[in-house]
Amino acid sequence: MVAEKPSLSQSIAHILSEGRMASRRAALDVHEFDGRFRGQAARFKMTSVIGHVYSIDFTAAFNSWDKVDPAQLYDAPTIKQEANPKVAGAYAGCRLPRGRLHRAACPAPPQAHVCEHLQREGRGMDVLVLWLDCDREGENICFEVMDNVVPYMSRRGGGGGQPSVLRARFSAITAPEIRAAMNNLVSPNEAEALAVDARQELDLRVGVSFTRFQTRFFQGRYGNLDASVISYGPCQTPTLNFCVERHQTIVSFQPEPFWSVRPRASKAGVPLELEWDKGRVFDQDVGAMYAGLVREAKRLRVVDVSEKEDRKPRPHGLNTVEMLKVAERLYTSGYLSYPRTESSAYPPNFDIVGNVAALRNHPVYGAYASSLLQQGIKHPQGGTDVGDHPPITPVRSATEAELGGGDPWRLYDFVARHFLGSVSPDAVYRKTKATFEGGGETFSASGSVAVKPGFTAIMPWRATQSEPLPPLSPGEFLTLTEVELYQGRTSPPDYLTEADLIGLMEKHGIGTDASIPVHINNICERNYVSIQAGRKVVPTELGITLIRGYQLIDPELCKPQVRAHVEGQIDLIAKGKADKEAVVAHTVEQFRAKFLFFVGHITRMDSLFEASFSPLASSGKPLSKCGKCRRYMKYISARPQRLYCNTCEEVLALPQGGTIKLYKSLVCPLDGYELLLFSLSGQDGKTFPLCPFCYNSPPFEGAVKVGVEGAVGSKAGMPCSTCPHPTCPHSLAQHGVFPCPNPGCQGGTVVLDPVSAPKWRLDCNRCNFLMYLPANLHSAKVTKDTCEDCGGRLLDLDWRKGSLPPALGPLAQDGSALSGVCPVCDEEVATLCEVKHGHAFAARRMGPRGRGRGRGRRGRGRGRGRDKNFDPRMSFRDF
Repeated sequence: MVAEKPSLSQSIAHILSEGRMASRRAALDVHEFDGRFRGQAARFKMTSVIGHVYSIDFTAAFNSWDKVDPAQLYDAPTIKQEANPKVAGAYAGCRLPRGRLHRAACPAPPQAHVCEHLQREGRGMDVLVLWLDCDREGENICFEVMDNVVPYMSRRGGGGGQPSVLRARFSAITAPEIRAAMNNLVSPNEAEALAVDARQELDLRVGVSFTRFQTRFFQGRYGNLDASVISYGPCQTPTLNFCVERHQTIVSFQPEPFWSVRPRASKAGVPLELEWDKGRVFDQDVGAMYAGLVREAKRLRVVDVSEKEDRKPRPHGLNTVEMLKVAERLYTSGYLSYPRTESSAYPPNFDIVGNVAALRNHPVYGAYASSLLQQGIKHPQGGTDVGDHPPITPVRSATEAELGGGDPWRLYDFVARHFLGSVSPDAVYRKTKATFEGGGETFSASGSVAVKPGFTAIMPWRATQSEPLPPLSPGEFLTLTEVELYQGRTSPPDYLTEADLIGLMEKHGIGTDASIPVHINNICERNYVSIQAGRKVVPTELGITLIRGYQLIDPELCKPQVRAHVEGQIDLIAKGKADKEAVVAHTVEQFRAKFLFFVGHITRMDSLFEASFSPLASSGKPLSKCGKCRRYMKYISARPQRLYCNTCEEVLALPQGGTIKLYKSLVCPLDGYELLLFSLSGQDGKTFPLCPFCYNSPPFEGAVKVGVEGAVGSKAGMPCSTCPHPTCPHSLAQHGVFPCPNPGCQGGTVVLDPVSAPKWRLDCNRCNFLMYLPANLHSAKVTKDTCEDCGGRLLDLDWRKGSLPPALGPLAQDGSALSGVCPVCDEEVATLCEVKHGHAFAARRMGPRGRGRGRGRRGRGRGRGRDKNFDPRMSFRDF
């Protein structure tokens, strides 16, 4: 059995096993127990994935921004690759006692690919039960799991030589719901899974093609865009369009003066708020005439008084858009039902009474829940039942103390009150309206009094405040105390709030209940909008310019109707009414034509950028010399940071998320460009030198390109720490020490950081593994000699005068220096080293098994016996 995340796996296994399960650590936790399945004794094994098993991407040949024409991406082959290459806990901050990480301090579970984990755990199983979330994305993950498990199952589970694969459908993590799902297993829905595949492929081809073209075109021309990527998204861009259209309405609005007659009168000391039936006029003389007529009358006559009972309807069931955030933790803990739903109506078989009864002992709203049960609850009408999940409801009683207060409690309290309110009677009010006449003009006043609070007793913020009118009778006269001719000015609409924007997205079919917040977050991160006071979404200059450009070239690129049409086609796939391949092929051709037209008319958008942003030639400040023209290039610090040579008209990308400075005016021996030093922020931030030309155009075939971990929009390139040049003094050949021991690292090498003094350190050139060398070093150098035990390069270490640790005194050559040291195998030195950010650091690669007699320092060595599990392919001798 496979769930969507580890917490769900544990909760479901606990319910089905009644707590009698044995759990073991693996790449993802596995829970096993004995029980019965469809009348037969069975052994159950439950584990999970962590969201999607696969992500879609282009093949490696099409992943270069520089070499691949974005137009080719509409035909480029795609592959599904593992979304989470390695899974295991992070064990940072561990020390290296006796040359290795102590296993007891870092009990790391085995690492494995998710696919490997599923294949291993599913081997020989008779039945596969899928406990993925019951939406389209969950259905798609079902088939990703099946791809990895079914080939390894036994063939006796389903009859006919085929494995048995079943699907559980549930909406809450409660014992009744989970047991009911187990007793009513169904088949997975391939049509819904294919609909997700279609959306993913279309979004990839369309989004990446436009994004690559826009980014390269505009970043190569303007220096102050302040955006690492100029992205386009089939959902993201229409979302931005809503914000920009509201902005355009506001800035183009022309205010106009108006006048309104406002008489003042009272009855029994109660002032009346009177509304003129004409509302307002736009001619001052006309307004003055009406005001004069009312003044001359000096009093108002009551023409009519009407009274009627009005109802404020209870709210519909709570859906995701109403809640505006996903309550994942409360769902996985079994307090709330599934929080991503578009339904606001309770299905006919929904157990409303049972859910209300679960709250009758609650200290806050238990009394209210009990009174509802005593009155009898009718199934509420109205709302929309999309059929995915029922509205969001509490499924277990929880107190503020139990949830730890804060946001979880506030959200739970809101959901519980909304649920109780949605099954309560309507609120009843008595509304009174009085009509007045004076000087030939008609005015009115309204009041209301609560009769029955209904659902507002549990949702007081939805109550209408009682504001009764004083007693009035038709024919009665009231004396006017004043008649004001009020002057005002029409005002534009305000900027959209996040709630307004979400409502527009839902109305026009932009995104799903789960993805709507993601699209809003994307336009914020891309610097297209900013969130201002009152949660108002205000577009930036970049966002406005982009949308105006689309409107000039092809307005459909930013209109919601295009995306709504695509979503309609995807819905047909999900319902089995359309062929996935045909829909994708047709839509791809439509967007290919739009892309080519966009590229051909990009000058229309460029003219807008030219009016709003500074050209590269006038941006930045001189930093380093170009290797071609020997003139200074300009360093542009605005996102994305880059170099620009005004003479060669060349833009060179740089790693993002850190600082750039010159590296001692050193020059790359290959191309003559001045070297730069890149430093990530933070106490343990990595620093490495790079040649800006080599970083963008590696001179060696198959050279390793490295991105910067955690840097948004970072472009992968070749820094000096991965350069295989055999003689360059800054290359990997000169500074590499040993293969990275982090199992999650793919082929990294630990190199000496040449500028880390006074706290000398070794960094992996691929991952965030680092090792601090002993304190108080004056210098550290990498020698050409290698350790006979581990194959790593030896170091020459020189301590500051008088700072040599006493334990190393007998080993020193001149009182402060040690030569030929292996920081892994020489135990006296390794004890003084500290490892940080070593994710599940593998002791089997690094740990000594005793003191060997390798060459070590001065040829006499204090190495270690080779671990029988040590992989000789990782030996530095092979480097």
